[in-house]
Amino acid sequence: TRSKMSAEGTRSGDKKPRDTAFKQQRLPAWQPIMTAGTVLPAFYGVGLLFIPIGIGLLVTSNNVQEIVVDYTNCKPDGGNQTCADFVQNVSSTGTCVCQVNFSISSDIEGSVYMYYGLTNFFQNHRRYVKSRDDDQLLGVKQTKTSLNTDCKPYGGETINNTFYPYAPCGAIANSLFSDTLTLSYGGTPVGLINTGIAWWTDKNVKFRNPSGSNLQDAFAGTLKPKYWQNPVYELDSDNPDNNGYLNEDLIVWMRTAAFPTFRKLYRRVNHTDTFQNGLPAGNYTLTVDYKYPVTAFDGTKRMILSTVSWLGGKNSFLGIAYIVVGCICLVVGLVFTIIHIKYGKNRDDDEEFSKLVASQRSFSRLRSNESDT
Repeated sequence: TRSKMSAEGTRSGDKKPRDTAFKQQRLPAWQPIMTAGTVLPAFYGVGLLFIPIGIGLLVTSNNVQEIVVDYTNCKPDGGNQTCADFVQNVSSTGTCVCQVNFSISSDIEGSVYMYYGLTNFFQNHRRYVKSRDDDQLLGVKQTKTSLNTDCKPYGGETINNTFYPYAPCGAIANSLFSDTLTLSYGGTPVGLINTGIAWWTDKNVKFRNPSGSNLQDAFAGTLKPKYWQNPVYELDSDNPDNNGYLNEDLIVWMRTAAFPTFRKLYRRVNHTDTFQNGLPAGNYTLTVDYKYPVTAFDGTKRMILSTVSWLGGKNSFLGIAYIVVGCICLVVGLVFTIIHIKYGKNRDDDEEFSKLVASQRSFSRLRSNESDT
């Protein structure tokens, strides 16, 4: 029997593509011809545009005032052992409180923010990033079977054949930053505000406390994470509204950093009285209730006081990157200009080349018309 013929004149079982403009690649197309007249202005334009932008970004970043104080190896008054060694020793009892004196040479004007910074801490590790239960953080009470398995081995404990989940579970929450930082100017304490430091979307969308008559009842049947000193409903003894999963220190920590060296917002300076216009120049004392160990993974800790700009905090990378790219474009444009002047084709050659391209396009259109007929 004869095979049936398709509407395009091919056999129904034939694998030949349909005779359409799309499948036969006859659609109109624009093919740019790279010439010196088009490429060189592009290089010069990008260079002349990027360099001023980079200078503006760099000046903006340099206008941000910043003070960095490393307190990794601070020692308590009269002590010979550093607080880092103290907390690293599992047999140590009590707390280690140390002070670091520093000075500010000129007034820091405007809103001032306090950050804590860590180095060599890989919050971007794949298993670490996944080690959380977002449903639990939204206030859903979890059981052993419903708890996210990515929280293991920080999911919970079984006591007397009853499973008690950690609240919150996972490696991220378990490693919550726990140092307490206070600041004083001479003998005057600097007021620090521990709210308004988390992203609005995090606090109002991603985190919720479970329902209950009070927070302690809401978290009944759960345990505090293994390395926490207080349960989640007692993270802030001064502000009852800043407890549970809505504690802003916890929310800030749960937003993992992309690089092993990072900083996170810790407090906002309360701009009243002496500090109404910022932080005046003078001698300051940082007091640290040292609890967070970092020497085991060769990390360091620091406190940062910083202002902000429309661009954010102090970061020169973006401005430098713009300037470098702009300079490279100008240099490449200059090199291409010299090559074009020295080795470029004359006008007759350009005309012959244009005629050749035009004839090729005419030939392509002729073939397309023949195929359509």
